[in-house]
Amino acid sequence: MTLSQSDIDRAAADLLQAEETREQIGLLSLRHPGLTLDDAYAIQAAQMAQKLASGRTIAGWKIGLTSKVMQRALNIDTPDSGVLYDDMVFDHGATVPKGRFIQPRVEAEIAFVMKSALDGDVNRDDVLAATDYVAPSLEILDTRILRKDPDSGQARIITDTVSDNAANAGVVLGTGRHAPDAFDLRWTGAIFRVNGEVETTGLGAAVLDDPVMGLVWLARRMGQYGQRIEAGQIVLSGSFIAPIECPSGTEIDADFGPFGTVAINFE
Repeated sequence: MTLSQSDIDRAAADLLQAEETREQIGLLSLRHPGLTLDDAYAIQAAQMAQKLASGRTIAGWKIGLTSKVMQRALNIDTPDSGVLYDDMVFDHGATVPKGRFIQPRVEAEIAFVMKSALDGDVNRDDVLAATDYVAPSLEILDTRILRKDPDSGQARIITDTVSDNAANAGVVLGTGRHAPDAFDLRWTGAIFRVNGEVETTGLGAAVLDDPVMGLVWLARRMGQYGQRIEAGQIVLSGSFIAPIECPSGTEIDADFGPFGTVAINFE
């Protein structure tokens, strides 16, 4: 790592304040030009410690930047991950209160709910054996960091995103609970509607060619940082569509066909 503990703690505190006040902070990659992924995950972990100390619990994990399109857009070759907390879980069909988020966006994903822990160097069969069920889901994204610096025009990069809990803000589990081998998840996808009109479509294969492999990547990455996926936790395997902007008044519905449906509204 290149950052001192005081730098890490300050960045974590600034991000937590931004989440509380809904006022974004500047790019950490400009504040710390040498910011590494290890630094970014340390900032994320410092926020986790504060949230757990305040009474939050971990509901699960999200995997992001799994598609080649998104990786090319950020000039990276690796996914990222973030933490889902208990206050981030929304019911299917719920309405997000106005002002809850700064600039919400939504993605469609396949969620895995675990029946046993996943730790370290696992393989695809290990993931399937540890999964209780899979379900259609939406991830709500938000950004506590500016997407672009107004002075230099520099866009945020992966170290900004990882520091900001991988832009994680919420999860919605839809209808349908399926054994992880009941569907070919590569061919499981959704028709994604915004305010009743089809906006986009996508297939699970966009996620590392197999959504299960997202969990393999996550378990291995977490093992490097002394973490693991626990029984009962939700894991969002990665989006197979581009993020959709959700200003006030937006209604989102994702139709996964026989796999189920999932919806969320924004007041």
